Amino acid sequence: MNRLALILSLPFLLAVTANAAPTIFIVRHAEKASTGGNDPDLSPQGKKRADALAQILKDSQITSVFVTELKRTQETAAPTAKAAQVTPTVIPANDIGPLVEKLRALSGNALVVGHGNTIPEVLKALGIATAVSVPEDDYNEIFVVMAGDTSQLLRLHYPF
Repeated sequence: MNRLALILSLPFLLAVTANAAPTIFIVRHAEKASTGGNDPDLSPQGKKRADALAQILKDSQITSVFVTELKRTQETAAPTAKAAQVTPTVIPANDIGPLVEKLRALSGNALVVGHGNTIPEVLKALGIATAVSVPEDDYNEIFVVMAGDTSQLLRLHYPF
């Protein structure tokens, strides 16, 4: 899907779900630097991807942002959180239960920036039956969950 189609599809998606349950955008953190030990910053490419994500989600009416304690998730979410004027909520990376509880209690749309190994668990806990895996070198997917009694998943890719 090209960038224009993706950008055009998100406002349509939000209009369709305007009076429905929240829409949750879930992404893996952007590309990380090769230095920095266990908690590296984003690479220059990762910073560009984080900016692109904010541009793509600018009209998505984000009211909540969730990140982990690791810098790469916080730096990925920062441009979107700033644009939405939202302070991110930090949830420990491997603590899926409290995150899902917060997502189920949402009254607005949210961005979740996680990790390749935890995103499949979050999707499953939100009621998505389709098995999902996130390859180690994949940073360009947006998992859009229309939460509700029967959650639905839309899987998009974003370039930058």
